[in-house]
Amino acid sequence: MQKKAGVGFYLFLAVFIFIIMFPFLWILLSSVKPVAELFGDEAFNWFTSNPTVENYVSVFVNYPFLKYLWNSTVVATITTVYTVFVAAFAAYAIARLEFPGKTVILGVVLSVSMFPQIATISPIYIFMKNLGLTNSYLGLIIPYTTFALPLSIWLLVTFFRKIPFDLEESAKMDGASMMQTYFKIILPLAVPGIFTTAILVFIAAWNEFLFALTINTAESHKTVPVGIGMFQGQYTIPWGEITAATVIVTVPLVIMVLLFQRRIVSGLTSGAVKE
Repeated sequence: MQKKAGVGFYLFLAVFIFIIMFPFLWILLSSVKPVAELFGDEAFNWFTSNPTVENYVSVFVNYPFLKYLWNSTVVATITTVYTVFVAAFAAYAIARLEFPGKTVILGVVLSVSMFPQIATISPIYIFMKNLGLTNSYLGLIIPYTTFALPLSIWLLVTFFRKIPFDLEESAKMDGASMMQTYFKIILPLAVPGIFTTAILVFIAAWNEFLFALTINTAESHKTVPVGIGMFQGQYTIPWGEITAATVIVTVPLVIMVLLFQRRIVSGLTSGAVKE
């Protein structure tokens, strides 16, 4: 018989959610405050009696914020599509096929993902500079491979391993080739895992800061994290515009996760329960 959760559990859950959501709630409420209320004693008030959208208007009027959004969208989308596409083939080979050096390849993938960005930024920047790819979309998409591809391979290997091998054997007995088996049998069953991986890679590429700050220095090719970081001037920090911009770039990600939460949960729990 299933036990019902007590009042203490729901109280703990409410406090936990509040602590997790507190930074975003504070930024959201600060974004609609007049500039004068962001400083001094009034800054500690939760709500304002004079809500305004001035900060949101200023973000688009005084800064090329639409360009930042477009740059981040293009880079994150292309990185996600090509990374997941390549990783799906690699993960399938590692998870389903037997070949020499498979363990070594997985170890190399893991070791690459463990390198801190600060240790690789200098050679990557020099490489991009020599190829003339700085201040371009490709100049960010290629370096993003260093963290997006290992992440995708490791996640997808787990998903592919959970698919029963009997399905693959049956397809081979029916005369299906390896590629036919992959596209018609394995890939459709791995869709939840692929979707989950794509969401995680997109968020990682969308939030990336160091590569974007170093490689794309031109105003026309800055991404959202770098653009917001550069809002501050020499003597002032426009907290109103910064909070408004933060809300603008966070809300789409939250909406995306809420819309596709079933697929994400399905992918993350795929194969967790044995039949």
